[in-house]
This record gives sequence, structure tokens and C-alpha cells, in this order.
Amino acid sequence: MRASRGRPAYPAAEVRACDADREQVVAVLRERFADGSLNQDSFVLRVDAALRARWRGELAGILSDLPGRRMSAARAVLARVTQARRAAARRLGGHGPASPPAAFMLPSGTQVSFTIGRDADCDLVLSDMTVSRTHAGLRRDAGGGWLLSDAGSTNGTRLNGWRVTEPVPVRAGDRVSFGALTLLVTESARHAGVSVTQ
Repeated sequence: MRASRGRPAYPAAEVRACDADREQVVAVLRERFADGSLNQDSFVLRVDAALRARWRGELAGILSDLPGRRMSAARAVLARVTQARRAAARRLGGHGPASPPAAFMLPSGTQVSFTIGRDADCDLVLSDMTVSRTHAGLRRDAGGGWLLSDAGSTNGTRLNGWRVTEPVPVRAGDRVSFGALTLLVTESARHAGVSVTQ
């Protein structure tokens, strides 16, 4: 197929470019310049070519030799956190089959406070990467019940879906989430420690 009057030789590229098409290409060029994929001279020349382009094929040619988009360290971390949140949502009854949460038995001994986290020194050790080293705590209240509090964890503590920002009562039947790990609170254990059963 021959090109006529400056039109590109590719049928899909014979669509006339509009201002929105040009602005989209310029936005991509700005991103690539900001992440270091383009030097200033190349950026200026490509923006000029994009603003003068009459056909979409010309616009595609401006971007065709650029490397794939780089992901910054901050975006990579954000992507991992988003994946963990989606996985947690699926486990809470969102999409797809999910196993029931493990049981979290409240203690019945005389100890009045417990630490919960990933660190081996905690009273209840949870080996999940979304759980902080010292994630949360349990403290007995005046009435013999238990209060759950967050210990400044990175991924937060939730009780029945609500983020814990101050000590809150926790009872059998509640769902407690430490980061992406969700546990179902059951009746007090017969021994002094807190336990998790699968």
C-alpha cells in the first residue's frame, strides 16, 4: 500500500490525530523525562514532533523506541501493600474461595496483659510478614474482659473491619485482623497464654 500526501503507509495509523492524542503522548514524554528515560534534548525534540503530528501513526513513532516504564521504589512498595490488601479482602469473604480464619482464643489465666506480634519475645507470635514485630496488645479490663489495642503497627489492627485507634473490648465471635492476617475470637483458653489454632 502506498502512502499518499504525507499519510503513513499503515491503515491503522491513517487516523487523524486530535489534540487529546497529542496531549496523551506529551504526558507520557513528561513521565519518561522525569524518570530519566529521556534527556532534555530528546524530550524537547519529541514534544515538538508530537505537537506537529497530524496522524496517529506519527504519534506512535515518537514513543516506539522508549524503554518500558520504570517503577520507583515507592510505587513498588505501594504495589506490594495493595496486593496484600486485596489478598486480605479475599480472605474476609470478598472474591473466590477462602478458608475460614484461624481461631484466636482469649486467655483465662491470671496474666493481665499480652503482647502480639512477629517478634519471638511477644506472648503471641504471628509469623505473617504484614504483622509488625510488636503489633498489638491485650489488656484485662476491670470487669474481667479484654481490651485490644494497636501498638503503632505499620499495617494496623482491625476489629470487625474497623481500625483500632484506642483500646476496644474484644469478645468471642469478633474478627480481629493484624495486618493481612484475620483471626476469629473464640472463648477463653483453659491455660494462661493466648493461642491461635488452625
